[in-house]
Amino acid sequence: MTVTYSRRVADAGLGTFSHLLLRWKGSIYKLLWRELIIFTTLYYSFSIIYRFVLNEGQKRLFEKLAIYCDRYAELIPVSFVLGFYVTLVVSRWWGQFESVPWPDRLGALVGAHIRGTDEIARLTRRTLMRYANLSGVLIYRSVSTAVYKRFPTMKHLVQAGLMTAEEHRQLEELPSPHNKFWVPCMWFVNLALRARTEGRINNDVALSAILNELNTLRTQCMKLYSYDWISLPLVYTQVVTVAVYSFFLACLIGRQFLDPAQGYAGHDIDFYLPVFTLLQFFFYVGWLKVAEQLINPFGEDDDDFETNYLVDRNLQVSLLSVDEMYDTIPLVERDKYWNESEPQPPYTAASAEHRKPSFMGSALDIRYLTHRYRHTDKDTHRYRHTQIQTHTDTDRHTHTHRYRHTQIQTDTHLLDPFPRPQLTLYGFLRKGDTFFDPFSPQFPSIHLLVITILSHRYNSRTAQERRRSKAMRPPKHKPARLQPGSQPHQCVGGNTVHLVTLVSVHCARPATGVTGYPYRPNPPGRR
Repeated sequence: MTVTYSRRVADAGLGTFSHLLLRWKGSIYKLLWRELIIFTTLYYSFSIIYRFVLNEGQKRLFEKLAIYCDRYAELIPVSFVLGFYVTLVVSRWWGQFESVPWPDRLGALVGAHIRGTDEIARLTRRTLMRYANLSGVLIYRSVSTAVYKRFPTMKHLVQAGLMTAEEHRQLEELPSPHNKFWVPCMWFVNLALRARTEGRINNDVALSAILNELNTLRTQCMKLYSYDWISLPLVYTQVVTVAVYSFFLACLIGRQFLDPAQGYAGHDIDFYLPVFTLLQFFFYVGWLKVAEQLINPFGEDDDDFETNYLVDRNLQVSLLSVDEMYDTIPLVERDKYWNESEPQPPYTAASAEHRKPSFMGSALDIRYLTHRYRHTDKDTHRYRHTQIQTHTDTDRHTHTHRYRHTQIQTDTHLLDPFPRPQLTLYGFLRKGDTFFDPFSPQFPSIHLLVITILSHRYNSRTAQERRRSKAMRPPKHKPARLQPGSQPHQCVGGNTVHLVTLVSVHCARPATGVTGYPYRPNPPGRR
């Protein structure tokens, strides 16, 4: 019953969707033509009464009523409530399709793990899959009118071969007032456990995989049952329906063409066919009819799910996968590309234009000038006088940087696990939002002196760690004395860090006329 038109819209072109407008099955015309005829008939009835039945005084009163209805009909939020409602209905419709049970994966597991070519093994595999399909048919009978018409009673299931007379007797004798779609699942579990006991299932892992897939199938059936049980709130459906129909009831009077001689605003021309009112009716009521069709896709509409096809397809595929296809494989032979490292299947003349080279990345297609991307040493020219010396042992890292007469020494004893103070080594002078490098040729007379003294005391180390660290530590040097006003900064783990930073910047006005600014270790905007 599903209307499929995917092939018609496979290629986008001129009038691709226009061809679909001429189809009748599953179309909006088939859903809406009755309502459209009723609305048009009522509209022309009011028009005839206004033009030929009413006298002049009654016409003036009708015209006031028409203007009133046209003005206040726009206050009804038809687009809002209808759009939100249809969105919920479509998401619910797709969720119901995703809940349809498919026994394909379960059939593959049953055929793979229940071994044996004798009649008992074959009977076990087929019976297990029949139980799985019977559970799906029972839930389809509960939610789908099409399947219920096909199997109105349990005896019809016995006649169709989906269940035996003994299974029907046990199902009827089961003292439960609830839906019994879960009973075949329990039969499946018991039979699978018997197969494991008899050794037809090799291990518990295989049994667990089969039962997990069965639980997934049962969950899908339960979702369908829940969708059928819990509908969208009735009040919301009523609000949307009342909003749409009350709007067009007001339009029957408010959208009438009034006498142009009376000089009413917006009534300068007299027409007999309300084209845009009919289009508005077509869109809004058609939107509502779409929601009516999708709110329960297990009916007999043109776009409802083909549940009877699902019953036939699932039964045939599942039985084929565990019986005729059990332990059956074609002759294993070398493929055509046995000795080729890059297999290239051929193209037909019709598909040759779709052959494309492999995508290597969008950045590889950039065209560039060779001289602009040649590696030079200009970027490192200003650091030619810089010497970096690193002394490393277990507990102490000393980095020495020398630039002309500038020496920066940082002792990072046991500070690696913690955030280091943010300090720009060479200093950047800020003017507005622009950062100036003091070592640029524009600043020849800037001399930067940065002395950073870090002394650390780690209080949480054990005595053994202190002795080992003391043995591996290089000769002691005289620690720097803390300056007045320095504040200790407590770090994580009991590590107390005393930081004294003395920054002295001497700036002279460069030849370019740019005035130097005092150096700040952490200028605004740079972190």
